[in-house]
Amino acid sequence: MPRIGFFGGSFDPPHFGHLAVARAVREALHLDRVLFAPVGAQPLKPDGAKASFADRVEMTRLAIAGEPGLDVSLLDAPQASGAPNYTLDTLHKLRCEQPGAHVFLILGADSFAALRHWHGAAHIPFAATLVIASRPGQFIGNLALYLPPSLSIIPMKESAGSSPEMQAYALKSPGGDVGELYLLPGLDVPISASEIRAQLHHHAEAENSSLVPEAVAEYIRQHRLYQ
Repeated sequence: MPRIGFFGGSFDPPHFGHLAVARAVREALHLDRVLFAPVGAQPLKPDGAKASFADRVEMTRLAIAGEPGLDVSLLDAPQASGAPNYTLDTLHKLRCEQPGAHVFLILGADSFAALRHWHGAAHIPFAATLVIASRPGQFIGNLALYLPPSLSIIPMKESAGSSPEMQAYALKSPGGDVGELYLLPGLDVPISASEIRAQLHHHAEAENSSLVPEAVAEYIRQHRLYQ
């Protein structure tokens, strides 16, 4: 059974923090592949991304070039109708493309904090195993506060395929569905895409080689993004 991580987001731009999360989750859960999926239109971000979808896809390709087990996915590409991209629908498409695969949905703590407000939130944990990566300055605390209220969460002492530092939980729905959630603590990479965009907006020649891969920085310079 292939083990596939789905890592969606704006990737506006992709940075070393994204790479650190993907590497850590891939190693901890022994994933065969991690799919980076730039999103066309996020329902909870009506202003949209600053860079175009095509630019974000190309920057993502450059960011993960040469990284074993990391690939770009276009499953979350903009829809012809202009409708927003819903994660639940995208996961269903992935499962149709990869029948029999064990799918893991990789979320940053900030995304997980908004999970209750997502379309079909109560069904997402049973369409894919949730993997939550911590963010600097964010204390997740009681995980149940961020889950749809209909779901129950139970700590698991042991879970096959996970590393010792990960915390594992079982999720259950009133209808008897069972899923899993993994929390990867301590992955504090102090980089955010919004900070990178702000730097580039105010200082076009800002030094960002420590924030994004050099190929991404060069692409941003050549295409004069975020200015």
